[in-house]
Parts: sequence; C-alpha cells; structure tokens
Amino acid sequence: MVIKTDELPAAAPADSAREHGSQAGGKGRPSAAEPPSVMLLNGDCSETLKKEEGTAESPRENGLDEGEPGDETTGQEVIVIQDTGFSVKILAPGIEPFSLQVSPQEMVQEIHQVLMDREDTCHRTCFSLHLDGNMLDHFSELRSVEGLQEGSVLRVVEDSGKRKKGLEMDPIDCTPPEYILPGSRERPLCPLQPQNRDWKPLQCLKVLTMSGWNPPPGNRKMHGDLMYLFVITAEDRQVSITASTRGFYLNQSTAYHFNPKPASPRFLSHSLVELLNQISPTFKKNFAVLQKKRVQRHPFERIATPFQVYSWTAPQAEHAMDCVRAEDAYTSRLGYEEHIPGQTRDWNEELQTTRELPRKNLPERLLRERAIFKVHSDFTAAATRGAMAVIDGNVMAINPSEETKMQMFIWNNIFFSLGFDVRDHYKDFGGDVAAYVAPTNDLNGVRTYNAVDVEGLYTLGTVVVDYRGYRVTAQSIIPGILERDQEQSVIYGSIDFGKTVVSHPRYLELLERTSRPLKILGHRVLNDRDEEVELCSSVECKGIIGNDGRHYILDLLRTFPPDLNFLPVPGEELPEECTRAGFPRAHRHKLCCLRQELVDAFVEHRYLLFMKLAALQLMQQKASKVETPTSLENGGPPSAEAESEDSIGPEAGSEEEGSSVSGLAKVKELAETIASDDGTVDPRSREVIRNACKAVGSISSTAFDIRFNPDIFSPGVRFPESCQDEVRDQKQLLKDAAAFLLSCQIPGLVKDCTEHAVLPMDGATLAEVMRQRGINMRYLGKVLDLVLRSPARDQLDHIYKIGIGELITRSAKHIFKTYLQGVELSGLSAAISHFLNCFLSSYPNPVAHLPADELLSKKRNKKRKNRPPGTADNTAWAVMTPQELWKNICQEAKNYFDFTLECDSVDQAVETYGLQKITLLREISLKTGIQILLKEYSFDSRHKPAFTEEDVLNIFPVVKHVNPKASDAFHFFQSGQAKVQQGFLKEGCELINEALNLFNNVYGAMHVEICACLRLLARLHYIMGDYAEALSNQQKAVLMSERVMGIEHPNTIQEYMHLALYCFASSQLSTALSLLYRARYLMLLVFGEDHPEMALLDNNIGLVLHGVMEYDLSLRFLENALAVTTKYHGPKALKVALSHHLVARVYESKAEFRSALQHEKEGYTIYKTQLGEDHEKTRESSEYLKCLTQQAVALQRTMNEIYRNGSSANIPPLKFTAPSMASVLEQLNVINGILFIPLSQKDLENLKAEVARRHQLQEASRNRDTVATDPEPARTLEDMDFPQTAKEDPSLSLQG
Repeated sequence: MVIKTDELPAAAPADSAREHGSQAGGKGRPSAAEPPSVMLLNGDCSETLKKEEGTAESPRENGLDEGEPGDETTGQEVIVIQDTGFSVKILAPGIEPFSLQVSPQEMVQEIHQVLMDREDTCHRTCFSLHLDGNMLDHFSELRSVEGLQEGSVLRVVEDSGKRKKGLEMDPIDCTPPEYILPGSRERPLCPLQPQNRDWKPLQCLKVLTMSGWNPPPGNRKMHGDLMYLFVITAEDRQVSITASTRGFYLNQSTAYHFNPKPASPRFLSHSLVELLNQISPTFKKNFAVLQKKRVQRHPFERIATPFQVYSWTAPQAEHAMDCVRAEDAYTSRLGYEEHIPGQTRDWNEELQTTRELPRKNLPERLLRERAIFKVHSDFTAAATRGAMAVIDGNVMAINPSEETKMQMFIWNNIFFSLGFDVRDHYKDFGGDVAAYVAPTNDLNGVRTYNAVDVEGLYTLGTVVVDYRGYRVTAQSIIPGILERDQEQSVIYGSIDFGKTVVSHPRYLELLERTSRPLKILGHRVLNDRDEEVELCSSVECKGIIGNDGRHYILDLLRTFPPDLNFLPVPGEELPEECTRAGFPRAHRHKLCCLRQELVDAFVEHRYLLFMKLAALQLMQQKASKVETPTSLENGGPPSAEAESEDSIGPEAGSEEEGSSVSGLAKVKELAETIASDDGTVDPRSREVIRNACKAVGSISSTAFDIRFNPDIFSPGVRFPESCQDEVRDQKQLLKDAAAFLLSCQIPGLVKDCTEHAVLPMDGATLAEVMRQRGINMRYLGKVLDLVLRSPARDQLDHIYKIGIGELITRSAKHIFKTYLQGVELSGLSAAISHFLNCFLSSYPNPVAHLPADELLSKKRNKKRKNRPPGTADNTAWAVMTPQELWKNICQEAKNYFDFTLECDSVDQAVETYGLQKITLLREISLKTGIQILLKEYSFDSRHKPAFTEEDVLNIFPVVKHVNPKASDAFHFFQSGQAKVQQGFLKEGCELINEALNLFNNVYGAMHVEICACLRLLARLHYIMGDYAEALSNQQKAVLMSERVMGIEHPNTIQEYMHLALYCFASSQLSTALSLLYRARYLMLLVFGEDHPEMALLDNNIGLVLHGVMEYDLSLRFLENALAVTTKYHGPKALKVALSHHLVARVYESKAEFRSALQHEKEGYTIYKTQLGEDHEKTRESSEYLKCLTQQAVALQRTMNEIYRNGSSANIPPLKFTAPSMASVLEQLNVINGILFIPLSQKDLENLKAEVARRHQLQEASRNRDTVATDPEPARTLEDMDFPQTAKEDPSLSLQG
C-alpha cells in the first residue's frame, strides 16, 4: 500500500497522522513511522510533512533507507518512483512573499491546504493560485503544470466569495441521464451513436466530375491532354479543366461547345487544389478547414481495419448528390466481370507464394507473416464482394443451364459455390443441411492445417459468406483444375466418400508431419476392390497436384474425429455419462465433429492421468520391493479407464505434495528415457510405462501418444480385418472423448462461471467461452440444463439469461435463413421488417407490405436465368404471424438444442426469462447481418408494429475466414505476461512493448491482438506510476476496440472502464465519470443491469461520485453494486465486505453514522468469519468501527448540547472529512484489482518459495509437446484483462 499523509493538514505531527489515519478514508493504513521494506509506489510521496518544516532531506523517501541495499536481488522487482522536490515562491496580498518546498506528485489543492493552515494566510478561504496569469486547476498534479519549476512565483488571487468553503472544487455536472441510473427500465437506442446535431458538412465544390468531352481526341493527345474535368464551384461558376502532362489549367469548353484552348486567367498549376484555390475563394477557405479537421482526428479514427466490421445500427444519413461517388460505384462495375488482362489478381499464386517465403530468422518470419496477413485480408474483402454479387444476381454462372441451386461462379479469379447439396453428394450425411455445415467444417480444417504450417503442403484460400439467407463458399482456384476431370486430378483420398480410395507416398509423407500436432492417426482402409490403402487424414480429404507442381489438400471437413453424442451408431453403446444425459441424439446431419480445443483438452487430461498412474505404480513398487509388483486395474481393457480415472485422481491428489511432485518428475524422466529407446531402463519400469500407456489408450506402448482416426464411424468406410483391434480401441477412445466433454468440460465451464473466472456479457462472448473449452454450440441446451440444476443457480443467473437469449436468437436465425431465401430483392426490407415485428413487437397481428402492384409488369419474364437461387413463390413470407414464428422458435430450440422454452410470444419470453427486447434485437441483427435505423422503437405498443420498411437500412454479409497469427509477437506477449506475473514489471513492460512493435509490423495498426497489448501496457504504466503514458495507451485501446470489435462489444465496455480509472488518477474527473456512464449505458443495452460486471462498474461510479461529494447519487450506485455483489458472490464473500465498507464511507461523509456503523458491522462480521480475528483486514475494519462510534458519540453530544443550551451553546467544530482524491483512488485501485502491497523481507522469501513450488508443479505436469494448461499460469490474460478476476482478498494478492 502507498502511505499517504497528504490528506492531513500539513501542521499535524506524524503521530496524529496515526490517530486519524482511518478518518481520512484510507482505513488504518500503516503509519508513516513504520515503513515496510518494499513498496510499489504509485507516484504519491509523503512530502507534506516536510513542507512546513522546510527540511531539505526527504525523510526515508519512498519507505526505503539508504542502508537497505540488495533489495533488487530478491527476484521481486522494486519500483521506486522518485521525483525530487523543489521550492516555489508564494505571493499573497498584504504579507511578505515566502517560499514553500513542494513535490511534483502533489496536487495544487495541497498548496491551498498549506495556505489555509498558515497563520498569516488562514483568513483567506476563497482564493485561487495563478502562475503567469493562468489559474491552476485544483486537481492537477504539480508536475503536469506547464512552466512550474524551481523558483516559480505563484500568486494568490482572491475570488468573489461565492464558492463553497472547504474542499474547493470546480463544479462538475455529475448527474447522469435518467436511463443510466440504477433501476431504470428505459433502454434508449439513440445514445448508442451520439449525433452532433449542429454539425454541417463543409461544401468545397458543388460538382467535380469527368467531363463529357473525354477522352481527349488524337490531336489533343499530341498536345499532352490526359483528360477533362467539369467543375461547378460553390459560387455557381461552371468551369472546364484540362489535366495535361504539364499540369492543370482552365480551358474554354462549355457544356455544348468543345474548345480546348486555355481560358483566362492563363494559370497553369501543378496541383488541382492550387488551381481550385485560385478560382474559388470558398473552396480555398473550406478546404483548408476541412484538412485541418481531418488532421486533428486521431489516426485510429481514420485507418482502415484489416477486416470489415459492420454496425447493426446507423443514423439516418442525408443522401446528397455526389458525382464522384456515383462514378466510383460504376467504374468499378468492371469489378463484376473483371476480364481485363493484367488487372485481376491471381489469388492462389499470391496466397501460396507468401507461404513459401523463407522463415529462418526473425526478420524473415516477420516479412512472411506480414505478407500472409495482407494477402488474406485482401482475399477476404474480394471474396465477400464477389459473394454478394453472386447472390444479388450480378455474376454469370459457369454452368448457366443447370438449376439455380447447382450453379457455380467464377469472378476475379475466385470460385464460388452455394451451400446446397448438389448431385446428392451429401445424401447419406443429411442433404442440404450437411451441405450448409460442410463449408464451415472445411474452413476449420483449413485454419488448422495453416496453423501447423508444414512446408510443401498447401491449402486453398477459403472464405465462407452468409448473405440474404444463402451460404456461399469462396475459394482460390488450383491452377489447371478447371481443365481436368476431378477423377483424374485426385491422387490422394476419395471423391465418393470412401468407395474408391487412392493414396500417394508424397502426400503420406507431408500429412505424417501434421499428424502429431493434429492428433491424427495414420490408418489403412479398404477400397472398392478390397485393397488396403494407407491414409493419414479422413477419406474425404483430397490431394491434388496443381499445374504449378504444388501439393494441395482440400475438402478438410472431417479433419477432427466425429462427435458420438450426436451420431447414433446401431449396435454401439456409449459410456454411462452420455446415456445419462440423453445421448446419443440424432442430429440434422452426420458431420458433427469434436472441436480441436476439445481434442487438445482431452489429450492433456489423459496425459495428467498417465503421469499419475505411472507415479502411483512407481511408488507402490518402491513400497513393495520384496513382493512382486501388482498391476493396477488398468491391466484390463481400456474401458476400465473411466473407473481408474475416478479412483486414481483423488489418491494421487491427496498424496503429500512433495512426494507426488518428485514422483511425477521421475515418471517424466523415465518416459523420456524409454522413448529415446535406451536399453538401460529396467524391465519393471518399462512395465509401469506400458501399463499406464495401455490404460489411457496411447497408440504407443513405450511413450504417451494419443491420436484419433477421423474415419471411425464414417458411413461407407471399411477397415481391413488385420486392424480390428486398433479400430476397437479407437472406437473406445472416441466414446471416452464424448463422455469427457459431458463429464469434464461442461461442468468445468459451469464451475468457472460460478466462480466468475469467466464473465461472458453477451451471446458472442458466451459462445467464445464455450468454444475455448471445446464445447460446440449444439450443447448449449445441455449447458443451460446444468446451470438450472446447479446448487449455485442464483450466482449463474446472468449465464442463464445470456444462454436463453442466445438459444432464442439462434433458433430465430435458423428460421430467418429459410424465410429470406424466398424473398425477392424488391421485397427485402418489407420482409425483414415483418420478421422483426413477428419476433419482437407486442403488436398482435402485423401485416406485411407487399411491393406495390402497379409496378409489377403484366408479362413476367420467365427466361431470366440469372435470378438469385430462390423459390418460386415470392410472397410466402408475408403470411407469417408472431404466434407461428414463436411456435417455430420453441420447436427449433427443442429439436436443435434439446431445450424446452416455456413461452409462446416475445412478451412471455421477456417476462419468464428476464430478457430485454433491445438485447434480442442486437443479437439477431449481429447474427443475420441486419442493419436498422438508429431511432427509438416502441416494442411494447399494442397499437402499431415496432418496425416499418424504412427502418431496415441494409443487410450485410456475415463472413467467416482464416485469421493468420503473428507467432513471434505472440511469444513475446506471453513472455511479457509471465514476467509481469512474477513481479518483474520493467522487463515485462519491455517485452510487451517489443510484442507491440512486432504486432504492428505484421498486422498494421489495427488488430484485436494489438488492442490487448495496448491494454496491458497501459495497466503496467499505471502500476508503475506513469499515468500520462497509461492514459495514452488506454485511449488507443478504446479507439481500436471500437473499430475492430464494435462500439458496444463487451471488450469495448471493459476498455472504457480502464480508461475511466486512468482519467481519474490523472485528475480528469468529469471525463472519468462520462466514460463510466457510457460503459454503464452500453452494458444496459448489451445485457441489462443484473450482471456481476455491473457491480464493479457501479462501485467505480459510486467511488468517483463520492470523491466529488455527490453523496446521494453515489449511494444509489454503491447500494446497487452491493445488492448485485451479494447476489452473485453470496452474502459471505469478501467482495461483499468491501462493498459494505464503501457504502459505510459515504454514510460517514454524510454524517449519518448509524447507517455507516450498520454497514461496517456487516463487513466486519464477514472479515471475522472468513479471515479470523487477527487478519489485517479484520483489524482495519474494527479500527474503522471504533472511529465511526467516536464520531457518532461526538455528534450526539453536540446535539444534546444544542438542545440543552439553545443557540448559545459552545459547540466544538465537528470534523466531517470530505474524502481526499488519494483515498478514493486507492479504493478504486482495490476494486479494480490493482494492488500495491507492503512486503517485509520474510514475505518476499515466502513468496519466492511459493513461486518456485508452483513452477516445479507446473513443470512436472507439462506435456512434452503441448504446454499444460495449469489452472494457475493460465490465469495471466484474465488477470490482466479483466479486473474482477483479481483474487478476492487484496492483501494476499500479488496482482501487479
């Protein structure tokens, strides 16, 4: 903790500081006389004492004696922020000037305090300090005042006596809008994108366009004419301009008469702007202003993002006439049939050559990664544009004679196909439904193989675009593929799902290199002639050698093993965990596979089990040296593994820590020796490893190695007789993996949510949290079931709400997809608004508006082949009713997610599950690409529908693509985090700065990962006391998060909260409040009020309001935070105790001591029961209680005195402490998980021992090729990113 005495009058001696320490709001800080040996200082020195005495030396500055060397060597980085003091001269009216010793960290307000305590100036209560004629802000630190240095003169200027006495504060308007206050039911949409009503665009020219006289005739070309422009200036002057090789000049042409001769004034200008400045004064003035405005904007507001982010709301924009825009739109129509030689990009060549770039050292890798990322983002943009053109009917099909569903397209060297089952290709897998999921599975495969990055193995550029209800797959084209038949080209894999299968030695060699990281087992299958064929992937994976000689693999839709919970196989029994949960369930298609994250987690889990089994056997061998070693129950078939898991886990865990660590270390060493095929290992140890391998299902008997055969349970795939044992083991492994998902991953997720280790805020963040644990979205119903059955159901309320909202909007999305396919382009806005009315409006019977009849031509053109692939009846959508839609949503939720929704209308859903209509609107819009008008919608009106056609502004593509990674930068980032965790802030900071440079190098200026980097840097600078740098980095992080993730993304809300904290620390109070209010508004919109994160937000707001003495308002937020914290953490949690303390402090400031005592007692009771009598927290709380009791008694005495003696009573002045900014900041740091901790030498030693012990444990449980996800180390990002994950008891945490 930082010792502060600066909120006390400077004349107070140090011992009185000890008495009143608790009063000042910092409750029982260590006193100045007993400094701890190590401090993290936050730029706040105890300088005030020395001011008055005028002493030159700093008394044990920063709590470190010169006589305490060697602190740096303790492995704990000691950050000492040292700023030497200086003296300033004070000029006050009527007295001699005097000098005053000050420190750069102090605030101007503290000089005020000194002047009010000095005898010769104490009669002045209403004054301000001026430096060189400028008034100084009370809350700015002295070091931030420009021009303030040794010997500066500060003038005391008396104000007119209107300002309130005491803590002088420039008035800040703290009142938030009504809809932000706790308990408000209103959720307006307009504040999402605040519009500047007064802003008028500056007009520089009325028209600037290509002249009708283009192109220049031959004789004029010989004079150097390049083209002609036509301009109408703001003064309505029409001029024609020639652009020639020598520059720009006016010519004498008019609209009807061509005369290329120069007009007067004969002014030849090198630049067009110069020429326009000459001929139009308005242009000259406005263009300069415009440029200045552009330059003043932050670069991050102007830089393009690598991947397009669409907003689901947009304000009503005036559609002004703009010839340049019109020309741009149509000259790039070339874009639709880009046949111009030399203009189209050969995407495949670019994508593959960037992969072939050298990668031996860091500069080469950076160059390669930057090239890969750039080509990928360009390819994604082009593919998206093409996919939209295809669906809008602007591209000719390459097989126009076929029916629309079967058509394929080529545009701009990209191949497009639609997500329909062409030629019954997926008949056995679920038809169109399977054809719809296959592209995303394929994309996941491409992602994975790209990440493994094997030299010589190539994948296609792949982008999946969902637009207007259709799914389009865009792929780069293998050279020569279009000239050959598929049968001839495929030299590896199968084109008919396993009937005919071929293999190729070069492909086997390349794929063998991917098999270990991807956990894929090489295996043999039978082809139609009953010959054995060796494969190292699923049979669908095809290998084609292009005309460029490269080895391509495509159709990677079954890269990962099947998910048996959703694939009923006749005659196969699933483990008990699965059958208990109601599995297997038939899904709509048979392409359900496990996620890569699940495969990795499963293998990791098995590895730990393998280590424990082996360690246990080694110990038993040791114990029974005399008797013959008995094999454990893992001698049986691998199916016994489920029991062994349960029986061994606890035993190994309950072993004494030390011995189990050494046991695991031995096993690791042993496993490595055996794996290296060393003959020196004794046979009994070999037996131990063999047994453990067998028990966990390893494919090798000498080393741990688990891999999956992706073809098991594939319809149509047959295995040779000789492999039956292997196939049986593989089947068991798949069943175990399916059971692992249900018995470990889903309960693990629910446990993390209960402990608030993860805090999803909306559907997207919930989906991300599930996917990180390898849980597919089809398990959402199961997750919700588990949440409902959880004993801590109340603490999971937010998860349940988000889950139900996600379930409803996903079901609605499935229905919307088929609904949109039947809509013609002209009826699109009517159809979408009708769907939204049925989905969200309380209006009982919305009527769809069909396009006006008088526009329909009498002769319908039947021949138009280029129609988008739709159904025949284009008005079927108009008959949908809200009852029907909600019935379908409930049915879809049951069929797809196996969850029963109890609602048959939107109002019932809102009522039953506590959802918000605005949140549902945001979720469905983001999922389907709808963009709506920014205005207030009356969802609950029963007299008119909420949406009209005019409210639907646009429909966007929803794009899935590969995200290439900056690997080196990421390693630097992780090392930086690890350093920070160990307490080496400076080194951590340097590593993260380096990571930031590398990220910028690869991704350009805008990227999600750069955002995380900036956030962490800001936090480190803040901890190290450099507020200005923290503020600058965090501001960039906020801007970037808004641009790359969206203005109301949960991540952006987090960034706002961090920025507010740093603003407060830099004394920008009103900015801090505005930011917190904005964060609260966004959170209300995205989720609502009842969320654990809202408690943190409200605590922040309440503390800042307390600091600016808005006590009543502050209480509203703090009491709401207390209620939410109590609900989500339980009434006995330490966070609740802290919350009670914050409320008590505000009541103390209001002099309502009874309420203050009541709250502090609650907090004290929690500390006492959770931490015991002797804990520092309990003692602090008890001190504060005493202090409150004394104040309450003093107040009562005074009141009695007044009652007894009337107005003549002799009343001693009561001390009501307005909270000092420093104490408020200290509390803000505590609730945001940033802690400055006093550490004695002994503490440091213990800490080092603990870190070493954890390190050893972590080492022992680390996999040979995958880093073990140990619960402790894996917390790094969360601890830095999400303040609320800081450990609950601040005094024990070493976060920061």
